[in-house]
Amino acid sequence: MHFDTIGNATIICYEDKPVLATDPWIVGSAYFGSWGLSHEIPAAQREAVKNCQYLWFSHGHPDHINAESLLALSDRTILLPDHVGGRIKHDLTEQGLRTEVLPDRKWVQLSPHIRVMCVSDYNQDALLFIDVNGRLLVNFNDGNALGSERFVKSVIRQFERSFLLRLFSYGDADMINYFNEDGERILPAAAQKRPVGPIIQGYAEMYGCTDAIPFSCFHAYQRSDSDWVNDYTTPPEAFTAGFDSRTVRLLPAFISYDCITDRYTELRPAIAPRKLIDPSVFGDDWTEQASKSEIAELAAYFGRIEGLQGHIDTILFRVGNKDVPIDIPAHGGSSKRQIVFEVPRGSLMSAIRYQVFDDLLIGNFMKTTLIGKWPASRLHPFFTPVVAKYADNGHAYSRHDLHAYFHAYRSRDTFGFVLHRLQQNSVQTFRNFISPQSRAFDYGKRTFFFLKKFA
Repeated sequence: MHFDTIGNATIICYEDKPVLATDPWIVGSAYFGSWGLSHEIPAAQREAVKNCQYLWFSHGHPDHINAESLLALSDRTILLPDHVGGRIKHDLTEQGLRTEVLPDRKWVQLSPHIRVMCVSDYNQDALLFIDVNGRLLVNFNDGNALGSERFVKSVIRQFERSFLLRLFSYGDADMINYFNEDGERILPAAAQKRPVGPIIQGYAEMYGCTDAIPFSCFHAYQRSDSDWVNDYTTPPEAFTAGFDSRTVRLLPAFISYDCITDRYTELRPAIAPRKLIDPSVFGDDWTEQASKSEIAELAAYFGRIEGLQGHIDTILFRVGNKDVPIDIPAHGGSSKRQIVFEVPRGSLMSAIRYQVFDDLLIGNFMKTTLIGKWPASRLHPFFTPVVAKYADNGHAYSRHDLHAYFHAYRSRDTFGFVLHRLQQNSVQTFRNFISPQSRAFDYGKRTFFFLKKFA
């Protein structure tokens, strides 16, 4: 009985044979070709994934549900979080795949000594607890315990050995391709390359885990128009910098861990070959303009998302050097905020038609300019979660839809949800006044982790 960690965010769990693989991106690219895997998947682990009885997908991003990888895995049983809206189950079932939604916060036995428990959240993400012979894996992938921290901590306390697996990086795995109104790129916070070790330590100690494994951040940019982000990705040696915990052991990213002897070996996968690819290979021509019918599609897509109203006045798409303004209906007066997205027509229309706008943001080839007074977190909370999480994935378009959407998640843990939202408001206020590049921000983060240990 053992588990392997490999690829971007893949855990493979074994009991005599492969039983479960999480978010198996084993071939191909993601985000309209912008991302490739940073390390090769060894043949043994690739075959193990293909032979697993179960696959679990955390959320809809293509570095987690990867279309090219799914082609080789179509006969497996796919386990899914209980996301409001049920989009992933609907889409995969429609393609003829066998899916099963895991009940929220309940253990499900997969084999005699392997069981899982899923906890979903309103950001359309989920964490997965995996119990392998009494060792607890806490798979956060890209997310956080939004509204379920007390529950998560209570589960972790039941195990003598627990492994935190979560996205830790300088910060490139998000939308960072911002420009000012003069057309100059705004240097991302990831350019600071602040030590990652203290963040790993802070999260692991906060949740009470005994071990931590860097996870869900192993990609490289391969499009020629997103290659600039490679300067801000996180090399393996960065994870240990500043890590100094007396209670948590930091393990290498790619390991095979024996859940009987509690010994591990490093897998040491080869670095994937680096080759820049022209956007045209992925159907993008920066000179193409949008047609009248496509402009109508853009207007219809954003016009139905009522959560934008009152927060953003205009979204202007610069496609083939032609500006296409999409006016957002006012709700309670003008917000005096505008967004300019400079983006190739091909990937833009694919994102609209397949309702995956977040893929454009995270691909980091689309250029974004914010006009007006925006919060320090920029596109959050007024745009990205409203469009990509609640509308695209949760199918919550109207204000009534949004109310029902949040009510559904709140009802799963009312106290935890309300406490979380209060904490989020405090964090947002702090971010609005304190620069992420300042020492005060670092001290604030350490205080945050300290206080959260007792929350």
